[in-house]
Amino acid sequence: MTLGLGFILVLIALVGGVCITTIGPGGIFVTIALFLLLDIDPATVAGTASVTFIGTGLLGSYAYLRSGQLATRTARNAALILSLTSVVGAFVGARLNTVLDADLFGLLLGAFVLMTGVIIFALERSRARALEAPADFELDSPKGRLAMAGLGLAVGLPGGLLGVGGPVLAVPLMVVLGVPMLLAVALAQVQSIFIAAFAALGFAMVGAIDWGLAVLVGIPLFIGTIAGWVIARRIDPTRLKTGLAFVLVALGIYMLSGAGAT
Repeated sequence: MTLGLGFILVLIALVGGVCITTIGPGGIFVTIALFLLLDIDPATVAGTASVTFIGTGLLGSYAYLRSGQLATRTARNAALILSLTSVVGAFVGARLNTVLDADLFGLLLGAFVLMTGVIIFALERSRARALEAPADFELDSPKGRLAMAGLGLAVGLPGGLLGVGGPVLAVPLMVVLGVPMLLAVALAQVQSIFIAAFAALGFAMVGAIDWGLAVLVGIPLFIGTIAGWVIARRIDPTRLKTGLAFVLVALGIYMLSGAGAT
């Protein structure tokens, strides 16, 4: 790896970290960069990215615990259900990743990136209606617990398979279901720890983690996450989310076209 390429990866990770705490999705840019810019196999891409998400998940969870979003029993129970069911999907996804070649991995990652961009667009257009949802979505009801369990499985599988973490998909889906935005982000941060940890475990079992690379992108990602908390208090994230959606859609189309194949 050249010095210039290393600098680009650090910069992308730093920006991705800022995005995590200002507009939600952000870690996915690390996964995309590792796949498009480096000549490494899909398992190493996903495994290395997953390791870096453990630290950002811990930091985000701590912040939301301090701010009160995770202080209630209802929130903690929902986080537990969401996280434990994610473990199954994340571990299975990590194991399935080892049979993917670069072309198929790029196709799946491109489709996921494109879909995420479209979901963010749709969510922003219906933002006012989403914010009027019930305060707790009845998370402590049987229906609410079942929804969190299903969501955990649904998010954990692609999280482990592609190394994209969890919040990038979990937050939009929870808001669509009726979970308030801040609570959705808080729950997704806790979930991301479990997805990242068990996905990383699966990849570590087959030696598919580049630890040096994980440190290279993990440190700026963590620093960016801290910086994002400061920035988030001073800006309106709405336009940033729309811009992010444009970028994700463009990247998804680029990868699906085959131009991004390694």
